[in-house]
Amino acid sequence: MGALRKGFGSRAHVPVVLHSAPLVLPVCAPPIRDGAVAIRGERVLQVGSRAELLAYFPVEDEIRWPGLITPGLVDACRTGALGPGVTSAADLGERGSPGGVTYLEVACASEQAWEASARDALITAIREHAGTVGVAAHASDPLVMEELAVLARTFGLRLMADLGRHSPMELDEAGVLGPHCHVTGEGPLTPGERKLLRLRGTTLALLGGDVSALVEEGAAIAFGGPPLAVARAVRDATRMRRLERVLVEAATVGGARAMGMAEGPGRIGTLGPGSQADLAVFDVRGGRDPYAALLDQPPCLATVIGGVPRPRRPRRSAADSSREQAG
Repeated sequence: MGALRKGFGSRAHVPVVLHSAPLVLPVCAPPIRDGAVAIRGERVLQVGSRAELLAYFPVEDEIRWPGLITPGLVDACRTGALGPGVTSAADLGERGSPGGVTYLEVACASEQAWEASARDALITAIREHAGTVGVAAHASDPLVMEELAVLARTFGLRLMADLGRHSPMELDEAGVLGPHCHVTGEGPLTPGERKLLRLRGTTLALLGGDVSALVEEGAAIAFGGPPLAVARAVRDATRMRRLERVLVEAATVGGARAMGMAEGPGRIGTLGPGSQADLAVFDVRGGRDPYAALLDQPPCLATVIGGVPRPRRPRRSAADSSREQAG
């Protein structure tokens, strides 16, 4: 009985860890000089100035990073290896991404193939998949695309479609477009196509090109491929000035929005109370504008995924760090 009382209501101790740096960019808030991110387990407790968080939280360990801390980057259409600083991705099949959504590709060419085996195979794969799963709707048959749209809504799944295979109008006729869907593409869109995507609340994951019209119209954009590399290429191709903040947001919260992971507890793409403890650390020095500096693709020093640094860095106690600062 005594043993039962001792164990009742007890929890394993989870320490508060502080990740601090000369500059923290939460994305959902202005940059913070001498900032920090307080983490317990896999979630962020608070983001703010280092001094305030040290005074408020019972910090047991601190990891002091050089440079800039940002949310982990989000690749909304992974086409190869994960880029520097990426902590979540929209993966086609099993690529071993640490986070994000795995999209099961359906590319059957006919309704007969869908009815014969593809539907059952997809449903089985959805039920057996351990992580967050979606459907990459790449079928050439319009009736199969309609079935995929219905199935995704029935199971509450995310959808991804390729504008190189289907036009926005074709996707809309099949019922694919909506806030639960994002589309990937590189070529230019007509004004009518851009308007349709906006009206349906569908995010466009870009692989390059000029985004002038998309930005001016307030379209929801994200990036596929290595996000910062694509963002830089897009900036160089775009005839607009002071675009850096929009492009960094597309590489972070834009990708999270594309996969339906930008809101609520455990959200990604931004840093704030309750968000997933996914961080990227970049070698940005000298007080530069953080948005512009990120588009120059500085070296990524480390990532933190679910509160775990990769590669692991030696921890220092908050007291040790305070003594170093005082000295």
